[in-house]
Amino acid sequence: MDNDLFADAARQVLADQCTGAVVRAIEAGGRAAPEAAALWAQLEATGLADALLPESQGGAGLALSQVFGVLEQCGAHALPLPLGETMVARALLAAAGVDRPAGGIALARGERTADGGLRCALVRGGRVAHAVLAQAGGAWHLLGVAGAQEAPQALALDAALAWTPAQLQAAPAVAVDAALDLRTLQAAVLAPQMAGAAMHVFQRTLQYANERQQFGRPIGKFQAIQHQLAVMSEHVSAARMAAQLGCSGAGVRPDRLRVATAKARCSEAALAVAEFAHAIHGAIGFTAEYDLQLFTRRLHAWRQAAGSESYWHDVAGQALLEHQGLTLDVVRRITDVESVL
Repeated sequence: MDNDLFADAARQVLADQCTGAVVRAIEAGGRAAPEAAALWAQLEATGLADALLPESQGGAGLALSQVFGVLEQCGAHALPLPLGETMVARALLAAAGVDRPAGGIALARGERTADGGLRCALVRGGRVAHAVLAQAGGAWHLLGVAGAQEAPQALALDAALAWTPAQLQAAPAVAVDAALDLRTLQAAVLAPQMAGAAMHVFQRTLQYANERQQFGRPIGKFQAIQHQLAVMSEHVSAARMAAQLGCSGAGVRPDRLRVATAKARCSEAALAVAEFAHAIHGAIGFTAEYDLQLFTRRLHAWRQAAGSESYWHDVAGQALLEHQGLTLDVVRRITDVESVL
């Protein structure tokens, strides 16, 4: 099945249903917002949430590389629901023989508490997810959000969640390959969303520069603005290519070194693109009423999520130091991927 069909389906649904007003309503009301339920129902109807499941289980049998376009569209429309994380989580649950719950599933790192419970200090999308697939040490647990102790975090949709020992004991354990690191998985899902958001911010900024008049002509005609737009374009293009590398490979298990390259480059781009966008927009770009901040807030939050560029630079640097051959061999290992365009 052509993966472009899924990207097109995501684009059509999100363009119609995921407007700025809907994003704001979900950020304000969380999973209880009627807009959240309606938008999730639309996404489920397209089959996007099950795209990584085998065909024998009602999915499309796609690999992570084949849903790159879907993840990119999630970022390009500031989707306030954990669709990408749910796609990956459902695939892992299916492989482990665990029934998948209804609703969105967030991914999170957790730690056992002194009383035997489990706490996730930061769950991205925790206020809109219905379940959390958490990795604590070498174990993975599928935990329902209903009944968990919830505390807000900096981003409107994020939360800290904690479960009692009884809740943890009742939750199904998920058998996942011990070599799979949750942070790597999160970063692989986030990088395409960052690339999509960065592209949207650039396109919005370019349109604004061509429409905003100053001294009798569009500000995009001034050399200083053209320079900033050119630098933005370079960051956006590089981020997209790097994000494609991070999603490359078979199945839903990404290559850690490629993910390091993807997340580091996208995090670098996020900072620069947001900075130039707000500089070109001027004061209007910082207002709550203007949609630009819906995307730049996410870029800043996603830059730190699952490791910032410094963390992933360390991962890539360590791989380079441990390599016994030519540096070019490491570069080839990262970039020689047939599925990358």
